[in-house]
Amino acid sequence: MNDLLRKELQQAVNNLLEAELTAFLGYDPYARNGWNTGNSRNGAYFRKVDTQFGPIEVQVPRDRNGQFHQHTLPDYKQHGS
Repeated sequence: MNDLLRKELQQAVNNLLEAELTAFLGYDPYARNGWNTGNSRNGAYFRKVDTQFGPIEVQVPRDRNGQFHQHTLPDYKQHGS
């Protein structure tokens, strides 16, 4: 049961992050009105997040100018003090 919930949570978080970038940029992926705007999607980096259902791996999208900062996940913190 936890495995199913973990997969659903992972998919939901990935969708939310992508929607957050779309809202930030102001246009959908591959939309014509996004051409030559000066900023665009630029891949993603992977991050593991611990949840009550176990660890999930999410893709945090990036923009070309490096201005996008997601607000869905807590900031990354290293273990220890």
